[in-house]
Amino acid sequence: MGMFLNSRIPFESYRMVKRDTYFVDKTALIDELIPFLEVEKRFFCITRPRRFGKSVMANMIGAFFGKAADAGEVFDGLNIASSDGYRDHLNRHSVVYIDFSRMPQNCDTYSAYIRRISDGLKQDLAEEYQSISFEPGTDLWDMFQIVLDETGQKFIFVMDEWDAVFHKDFISAKDRRSYLEFLRNLLKGQAYVELAYMTGILPIAKYSGGSELNMFVEYDMATKVRFCEYFGFLDAEVDRLYDIYVRDTPIPRITRKELALWYDGYHTAAGGRMYNPRSVVCALADNQISNYWTGSGPYDEIFYYIRNNIEDVRDDLAVMAAGGRVEIKLLGYAATDTELCTKDQIYSAMVVYGLLTYEEGAVFIPNKELMDKYDELLLNNDSLGYIYKLARKSGKMLKATLAGDTGTMCEILKYAHDTESPILAYNSEIELAAVVNLVYLAARDKYRVEREDKAGEGYVDFIFYPERKGADALILELKVDGTPEEAIRQIKEKGYILRFKGKTGEAPKYTGRILAVGISYDRKTKEHFCKVEVLP
Repeated sequence: MGMFLNSRIPFESYRMVKRDTYFVDKTALIDELIPFLEVEKRFFCITRPRRFGKSVMANMIGAFFGKAADAGEVFDGLNIASSDGYRDHLNRHSVVYIDFSRMPQNCDTYSAYIRRISDGLKQDLAEEYQSISFEPGTDLWDMFQIVLDETGQKFIFVMDEWDAVFHKDFISAKDRRSYLEFLRNLLKGQAYVELAYMTGILPIAKYSGGSELNMFVEYDMATKVRFCEYFGFLDAEVDRLYDIYVRDTPIPRITRKELALWYDGYHTAAGGRMYNPRSVVCALADNQISNYWTGSGPYDEIFYYIRNNIEDVRDDLAVMAAGGRVEIKLLGYAATDTELCTKDQIYSAMVVYGLLTYEEGAVFIPNKELMDKYDELLLNNDSLGYIYKLARKSGKMLKATLAGDTGTMCEILKYAHDTESPILAYNSEIELAAVVNLVYLAARDKYRVEREDKAGEGYVDFIFYPERKGADALILELKVDGTPEEAIRQIKEKGYILRFKGKTGEAPKYTGRILAVGISYDRKTKEHFCKVEVLP
C-alpha cells in the first residue's frame, strides 16, 4: 500500500469516526456517486465551510472504494449496505487519496510542496506496478496512462482540501497557476480517471479564471440543492444523537433546545436547515454547551472580511446582531480576497466561510455560537465607530433597567439617536430593535437574549433569560409612535410571562424578579419613553 495510492489513511480515519458514540450515517452519498463511475460527468467538487464534514465524507469514499483494507466491518451495517451496487464496489477500486492540507516538514516553497505529492505518487505507481518499466523522468500523468494502457486499471481520485495551499504565505500568483496546471494535467481529459471527488472551502472559480478545472461540477451549500443533506446534521439526526446523549450521560446538562439555539440555523439551497456537526458532537461529548467551531479564533476572523468597507457594513452588522436580515445579491465568489469591497462581495464571502447563512435573498447570523463572535466584535473594535460607542454604553443601560432608572435609559437612547446613522431613522420597529440590541449588548454576558421569541399568545421583541436562577429576567417590547404603557400592556395581555413559569406542580424556572420593559419612540417629537414594571 502506498503513500497516496491505496493508502490505509481514509479507511483508518473513517473507522474511527464510525466508532464514535455520536456517529451519523451519511453513506447514502456513496450510492449517489456510483452511477457516475466511468462516465463523462464524473468530476465533483464539494465546497463547504470548515468543520462541516468534508474530510469525513472524503475518508468515507476512500475507505469504501479503496483496496487498502477490507471495509466490510465498517460498512456492512450502514445504509449503503442495502444498495444494489454495494458488493460490486466495496473495496474493488484503486483509489488515489490526497489530503492537500498536509505539508512537508518546514515547507516554505511551492516546489517542495508539490514535489512531495508528485514524487510520492510516482513512487506508489512504481511499487504497485513493478512489472512495468517506467522511463526515468516520465511525467506523472503519463505514468498513469501507461498503467491504463498495459493493465486496463483506472483510478478513483479523492482529493481533500484542494485549496488549502492557497492559504499559505509562500504561494505566489505564479505558484497558483502552476498548481492549477498540475491538477489539469493530472485529471482533465484523462481516461484513467474513473471518478474524481474533490473538497474545499472556496469554489474553483475563486482561483481559476480559465478552463483549467472546468470539468468539475461544483456544489456549494447556498446555491446547489444536490448533496445538501450530507454535510452538516439534519434536525432528525440531532434528535437521534440527543436520545443517545440522554441515555448514556449520567447527568445530562444540555437541553435539546440549547443545541438548536447554539448550532442550528445554516440554510441550504434545498430549503433545509443544518447544524454545525463538529459543534454538536463536541457539546454532547463534553456535556457542555460552548463555542467549539469559532473557539479557535477571535472575532478578527469576521473583521478580516469587513475591514475594507466598514462604513457601509456596520449598520448591517447592527441589524444582524439584533436578529435581523440583510438583503444581498449572492455572488459566485470569483473575486480575490483583496477585492472584497462591495457589500455583496463581502457577505457572499462570509456565506462561503460559514460566518453568515443565506436564505431567500438575504444573509443573517445563523446561531448563538456565531452571534457571540459578532457581539465580541461590536464591543471591542473601535473602528466600527458609533456602533462600538453604543455597544460600550450597554453595561450602563442594563444597570439602569434593573434599577428602574428610566431617566438614564431615555438619556442613553437619546445619545444613540443623536449619532449619525441610517438605522436610527426608526422607520420601523426593526430599526429600533437594532439600536436597542446595541445598547443592551453587554447583557449577553449574563443573559441568553432571544429575539422575537414565541411566548404566551404571541411573539415578544426580546426576552432576557438570566444565566443565574436568582437573577432578574426581562421581557422587552418596543413601540414606534406608541407608548411604553402600551408595550407593557401587550406583555401582560399576551401572557409573555408564561416563559418564566414552570409547569403545574413544578418549581418556577427563575426565582428573581420578572421585569416588563416598554420602550417607545415618537417620530414627531423625536423623544424616547421608557417604563419598567415588576410583573407579579
